[in-house]
Amino acid sequence: MGAMFDLTGFKRDVLVIVSGLHEPNGLEIKEELEEYYESEINHGRLYPNLNELVDKGLIDKGKEDERTNKYILTSAGEEAIEDRHEWEEQYVDID
Repeated sequence: MGAMFDLTGFKRDVLVIVSGLHEPNGLEIKEELEEYYESEINHGRLYPNLNELVDKGLIDKGKEDERTNKYILTSAGEEAIEDRHEWEEQYVDID
């Protein structure tokens, strides 16, 4: 099993969003989360969680420009998502 088992649901959602968008910045991730959660996500919640995912090696943080960071899924992050997906498929049959 990959490194997702010890992540909160929020961090898992952030990881999935980063994997699905092309090098998103924090605002893009925030907007996607707000659409999914149907409520406002504040910066004090989002950025510490992004930083923890960086610290765990699941995403990388790069510079989009002087003021904006972009986030990129690492190979460890990809593997964690794939492992989680395979694990879920054992229990969820959607056909």
